[in-house]
Amino acid sequence: MNIVIMGGGKLGRQLARNMLDRKCTVHLIEKNKARCMCLANELDIEIICGDGTELEVLQRARTKDANCFLAVGGSDQDNLVACQLARREFGVQKVIARANDPRNLPVLRTLGTEIVVSSTEIITNLIEQQVDMAEMRLLATLNKGRAAICAVTLPKNTRLRGVALKNLKLPNGSLVISVVRGEKMVVPNGETIFQPLDEIVAVCEGDSQAKLQDLLTAITTKQSVTH
Repeated sequence: MNIVIMGGGKLGRQLARNMLDRKCTVHLIEKNKARCMCLANELDIEIICGDGTELEVLQRARTKDANCFLAVGGSDQDNLVACQLARREFGVQKVIARANDPRNLPVLRTLGTEIVVSSTEIITNLIEQQVDMAEMRLLATLNKGRAAICAVTLPKNTRLRGVALKNLKLPNGSLVISVVRGEKMVVPNGETIFQPLDEIVAVCEGDSQAKLQDLLTAITTKQSVTH
């Protein structure tokens, strides 16, 4: 897995270590030359000295090959611009921005990024969740990253067509909290009937996320998922 990190401060440094421990390939962008020298001595990764809001610097960091781009610098504006460039110019599907000022969260969320204020553990979990669960979108984290609110759209040939929520054996630690159908959102009960292309929003804890995705993305060629 290829990771590009913009920002070589305490958070960026620790994230780089975490990703190296997980056998990822990491490129780290930092514009402070003295800090770059320290990082190069500490970490066995490629350090790119430059401004992560510039296309040429992002190219040198091989952003086009990145599975995930992390903007965790000290400036929310720079993090915002870097994420926009990574997504729009280099096609990175997963971008995560650090919000140093909580008041900037709404602006950052307009990018469709997963936002984390300052927690290394939560950001690491966000990366792994999206890699392991490509069809399930992470909307928010809860309980310091130990739980999450996720959304998934039922396939056109879903196995759940016409199935009531009460007849689903949901994984332990998961709860369906809303169903969005077209422009209408429904708070479900046991009698709620699923239809193709429904967007299901659920709270998941621990490994229930992967199990719930398997359940909700089951198609007609798979074994029945009801009782």
